[in-house]
Amino acid sequence: MARGRSRNGRGRTTRGRLGWLLRRVVVVLALLAFIPAALTLLYRVPVVHPISTLMVKDLATFAGYDRKWTSLEDMGTLIQYSVMMSEDGQFCSHGGVDWGALNTVINDALSGEAARGASTIPMQTAKNLFLWQGRSFIRKGLELPLALYIDVILPKHRIMEIYLNIAEWGPNIYGAEAAAQHYFGRSAKNLTRRQAALLAVTLPNPHARNPAKPSGGLNRLAANIERRAQRAGGYVGCLKR
Repeated sequence: MARGRSRNGRGRTTRGRLGWLLRRVVVVLALLAFIPAALTLLYRVPVVHPISTLMVKDLATFAGYDRKWTSLEDMGTLIQYSVMMSEDGQFCSHGGVDWGALNTVINDALSGEAARGASTIPMQTAKNLFLWQGRSFIRKGLELPLALYIDVILPKHRIMEIYLNIAEWGPNIYGAEAAAQHYFGRSAKNLTRRQAALLAVTLPNPHARNPAKPSGGLNRLAANIERRAQRAGGYVGCLKR
């Protein structure tokens, strides 16, 4: 009997420890979910200038960074339209996730075809603000609800403003204004159409692409984005205030 009671006692102790651990995990997950939820609400305020996780890393490693926060109005439309046409042409019409593009990517992957990107600007904003870099299914899974939440809480023009001020355009270079001055020696508002397009097509790989010294392939991509930006029309309606 004593031996049976001892085994039962150990079982209750084990279950108690598992219950304690499970409660702690739930609390940690709730806190992790609360942080981006609360910060996104704070980021509705125009005077708040968010920084990205990469910028935090640069500060933590004492590398520093170059970022000059600029409002959409002071940034001009060329860089806005070019980035939108390059990164997320349906930005104004979807709710944070382009489900059609995402389904196409999933079907292609299941068929063994080369992977393509389906990240929207809200998804990239979520990644830059709250998540880590690099490709993984876990990070992509976290991006989706965050992008949907960001799109509900923040107006489209504010999402674009934040994205264009935290996107990485090279080592320790963040935001369109800093990028325009670094690569072309002028403000974002004074970029030419081609310069704005070159900056836009640099975004997918800013460490390998140099908009100031574009390859032939990068120039061809920029020419295509330049034409699309000129014909953007109703696609960019949500950016107009």
